[in-house]
Amino acid sequence: MAENYKNIELPPKYTPKKSEPYMCPQQLAYFYQLLSTQKEELLHDSAGALNAVRTADQADSTGVGDDTDNATFEQEITMNLRMSERDNNLLKKINAALERIENGTYGYSVVSGEEIGLNRMLARPLATMTVDEQEEYEKRK
Repeated sequence: MAENYKNIELPPKYTPKKSEPYMCPQQLAYFYQLLSTQKEELLHDSAGALNAVRTADQADSTGVGDDTDNATFEQEITMNLRMSERDNNLLKKINAALERIENGTYGYSVVSGEEIGLNRMLARPLATMTVDEQEEYEKRK
C-alpha cells in the first residue's frame, strides 16, 4: 500500500464516507486509530481492575472486618475478575481486527470475503461477517 494508514493525519471529526473507495487508506487510518484508542483504554482499565482485585484480596487476607465486609470483598473480587475476563475477550477481538487491518482483510467477511459494508463497520468496528452471514450464524447457534 503506497500510503501508510498508520501515518495519515485525519482531519478532526473525519468520518468515513460511502463516496470514498471502500477501505481506502483514510478509512483504514480511521479504524486503526479508533481500535488503537479502544485498546489503550482497555489496557488502562484492565490494570485498574487488577489493582482493585489485589487491594481487595490483600484487605481480605489481613482478616480486617466482619463477615459482611469479607462478603463484600469477595463480591468485588468476583466482579473485577469477570470484568477482566470480558476485557480480555474484547482485547483479543481488537487485536484480531488490528491484524486484519495490517494484512488487508479488514472490512471483508471472514466467511465469504465480501465487503461487510461501511455502515456496519462504523456501527460495529469489530464485525467479521456481513449482516446476513451474522444472522445465519446466530440461527445455527
